[in-house]
Amino acid sequence: MTVSDSLNGALAGLPSWAPAVGTGLALVACLAVVLGLRRSGWLSGIGAQSVVALGGVAVSVHGLWGFATTTAGLTQALAVAFIGVFDAAEMVLLVMLYRAADPKVGWTRELRLMHRTAWTLVGFSAAMNAIHAPNWWSRPVLAAIPALATWLIELQLRAKLGATKRHGDEDEAVGRPGPARLVVLVWQHAWARLFAALGLDARVSGGRIARAAMAQKAAGRVYQLRLALAQPAERSRARRRLERRRRRAQKALDRADVATDPGQALALVRRLAALTRADEVARLDYADPQGVLDLIEGLAVTPAVEGAEASSRAREAEAARQRAEAAREEAETARQRAEEAVDAARKELEELEERRTELDREYERTAGESEGARQRAEDARREIETARQRAADILTTAQQEADAAREAAQGRLTELEKAVQDRQQALDVLADRVSRYESECDQRQQALQQLTEHISQAQTLRDRLRGDLASLASDAPAGAAAGEEPLFRSEAKQAGWQHYTAVLDASGGRDEPTAAELAERFGVDGGNARNWLRDFRAARAAQLAARPPRAAAQPRQGVAA
Repeated sequence: MTVSDSLNGALAGLPSWAPAVGTGLALVACLAVVLGLRRSGWLSGIGAQSVVALGGVAVSVHGLWGFATTTAGLTQALAVAFIGVFDAAEMVLLVMLYRAADPKVGWTRELRLMHRTAWTLVGFSAAMNAIHAPNWWSRPVLAAIPALATWLIELQLRAKLGATKRHGDEDEAVGRPGPARLVVLVWQHAWARLFAALGLDARVSGGRIARAAMAQKAAGRVYQLRLALAQPAERSRARRRLERRRRRAQKALDRADVATDPGQALALVRRLAALTRADEVARLDYADPQGVLDLIEGLAVTPAVEGAEASSRAREAEAARQRAEAAREEAETARQRAEEAVDAARKELEELEERRTELDREYERTAGESEGARQRAEDARREIETARQRAADILTTAQQEADAAREAAQGRLTELEKAVQDRQQALDVLADRVSRYESECDQRQQALQQLTEHISQAQTLRDRLRGDLASLASDAPAGAAAGEEPLFRSEAKQAGWQHYTAVLDASGGRDEPTAAELAERFGVDGGNARNWLRDFRAARAAQLAARPPRAAAQPRQGVAA
């Protein structure tokens, strides 16, 4: 007797309410364990999500218990182990994942493996909850409960790791193939095709879409006016149509802010370039790579504009640098003037101190002579005190002016340095764009070279095939190369020839009727049918050999650079 049989025998003797009571006790025990772990600090940091997620775990445990005992037919003892393999392991993995997460290190390989394993268990739990659901209305709700409970802890985990994703790990996770990645790519591709079909850009705001639409409308009205100007306006109806299109073009240009917004003007010019040079694009000779690149640059109207913007920003940056240098020189001059004023005030104060000392000595010598001498000395002392106060005020005022000039110069210098940095960043962005455009041009030039090599190889193969067809067409009937009809005097053979060409056209030249099929269809002998096939093949070879090549039938036309 196995351990499972022993447990089943022991459980069989229990009352009918024992499983329900046991399940309730198990849930209470799980709640007590979670609360105990939370108080012990093992779940510290996860927050209230761990308590809220316990409700989802309880619902998931109920679904797994029903699936294990009803759908899978497991015993109650094995059902407990079954729940432990999925929901308990899932919660343990999530808690371990949160505790092992380090914001300084970010997402490591071990963390990603634990994360994928936990969500795999969540997927199994959701599927088993949906299978055990009593009706179709409750299936999606019960299936979403485990994922929602896990997502509550996932949010706290992402908040902990948040901005510490390393670029290498992120690229590895995004670029790894799998079913989830396939679904995401198919979803994004479908929406991208819908946006492309509607002519929309997902990154553009509503205001920019409206302005782009106005620029396109203005370009269309200007193009219509261009076509009307190219036609003779001899009749009154043509002149009225020309005036009407001119008014529409003027209104569209005014509404699109072409005269005041350089971006709108650039969008208008690009649209007009695409409309007016469509014939050149259609007649483009891809055997001339340089001509192709020149035409593409002419349509984009981007390198010239960006070069002009770069030169303009460079001039503005140079002017800002010169202004900053002038402000620095002014601040230095003000500082020097303040220092000179301070030195002068200090010298004047020293001279006054020396004079006061001399007067004090003189006062001491003449103190006993007369009251007039004392009065003069007192007046001199008051004059010295007044002079000292005036010198102190001058010194304070000069110091305050020097500090104010220094602060103003420093603030202006900081603003100018920030402007210079902004211009430098804009120049760096433009340099990156120019390098990217150059790399794209190199790639397209390489693609054109490969296409030219393929064309030359195809021409060589065509010449060889024409030689082979010419050798096969020597036994062809007269008039086959010129496409004359009928080729054969016998009506049955002529009908067989028409059936042969129809089968070849229907199969694209891959299949031809057999001799047995010709004999049965037209009532001839098998030997005659085989002779027919030989004559039909020779006639077909003569027609193919006489057919002019496509390059000769459609001569290439030059494209204006």
